[in-house]
Amino acid sequence: MRQSIIQRCEAKGLRMTAPRRVIAQVLQDSDDHPDVEELYARANAIDAGISIATVYRTVKLFEEANILDKLEFGDGRARYEDAEREHHDHLIDMNSGEVIEFVDPDIEELQERIAKKLGYELRGHRLELFGVPIKK
Repeated sequence: MRQSIIQRCEAKGLRMTAPRRVIAQVLQDSDDHPDVEELYARANAIDAGISIATVYRTVKLFEEANILDKLEFGDGRARYEDAEREHHDHLIDMNSGEVIEFVDPDIEELQERIAKKLGYELRGHRLELFGVPIKK
């Protein structure tokens, strides 16, 4: 079973204050890609003593410890997700900003094939597609 964000922070020796624990739990419970403002609103609803500065410092700390991945989808907002989530790619709706997660075996195989053709062993990748809905 995969460790929680709090467990991974503790394993890396990070000091886990009460506000950091709340922020880590909010991130753990997120099934979307929140930015700092969204994280702040969610954490502050649990503990009104959490400041936005604390959220900024905490996500930076978690990112530097490879607990979180920072995602930038071209809208000027950095968003975050658990670095140990199962692999997936993203399709970003350019009209609404909605982020759709997907996995496609054909794309995965194609990326492996391209890397091999160029003489590389693929160790990871990140794919972000940007589009608008097709009008019917």
